[in-house]
Amino acid sequence: MRILLLMLALGGISGGVWVAQKYKIEGLDHFSLKSRGDAIALADDASERAAQHPSGTIRIATFDLHYFTFAKLGKPAVVKSVVDVLRRFDAIALQGLSSPRDDLMTRLVDQLNSTGRRYEFVIGPRSGREPNTEQFAFVFDAASIDIDRTATYTVADPGRLLRHDPLVASFSVRGPAAQEAFTFKLVNVHVEPDPSGAELATLAEVYRAVQRDGQEEDDVILLGDFSADEHRLRVLNPIPNLTAALSATPTTTRGTKACDNLLFSRDATIEYTGHSGVVDICRELNLTVSQALEISEHLPVWAEFSIYEGGLPGRLARR
Repeated sequence: MRILLLMLALGGISGGVWVAQKYKIEGLDHFSLKSRGDAIALADDASERAAQHPSGTIRIATFDLHYFTFAKLGKPAVVKSVVDVLRRFDAIALQGLSSPRDDLMTRLVDQLNSTGRRYEFVIGPRSGREPNTEQFAFVFDAASIDIDRTATYTVADPGRLLRHDPLVASFSVRGPAAQEAFTFKLVNVHVEPDPSGAELATLAEVYRAVQRDGQEEDDVILLGDFSADEHRLRVLNPIPNLTAALSATPTTTRGTKACDNLLFSRDATIEYTGHSGVVDICRELNLTVSQALEISEHLPVWAEFSIYEGGLPGRLARR
């Protein structure tokens, strides 16, 4: 499979980055960035910074909300459950935002911050084929995670190899000294079921394109709904030392399929602690299967990473 080359498009309206031949990485004019209150200042004292992450780790998650609309947002029990899940993580990728209105995430994050928390979000454009268009978003705890708003983009697909354009954002951990903080790039994806596996295989090219987008970030994490278990994910073996956070674990609400995961190269992302899991919302939120299905047909999936670049203070990851 051909490796894609990246070119930085200087000037122009969007100031975007273009991937030669197949992919276009588009600029910030296609995004809605919403700040939730004043910026949170970093503590100067090392002990105060460490208190932001007492475990020395962060948890990154993905959750396919599966046709999340204003109808779902109007159900207090559904919103309460979604908010409960989101508050468990430092950063979470969302798929399945299906409202034609532009204030869906604003209203959801307002609920998320109703107790005084400071979550922020970034949301991408609608993508997909009518009538099954959806938006992707990242939600993150601004007290523990920072985002580089100049490095957020979609990977567009003129060749129509993917039904949904991946959303990419760059993050860094708040707390450790800047030169020691774990930095990483998340690629939010939704792969539709495809017996041929062609769409899934394309993500290996997307991974390489994002890794070589000129931003010099080696920690690239693909996360979302892959519609595939770990055996079918082997089609992504062109990614060196590919690691799936979950193996042999159902991620659907009915417990019948493995669809959702976090994927990365262990050669680069040595910050992974080896801890991961699925949030069983029926058991943990005391819901029936029918009540859980009102939220989504998917369960949230997470993985844990060190807050330090390279996994330990003073140990920088290889570039």
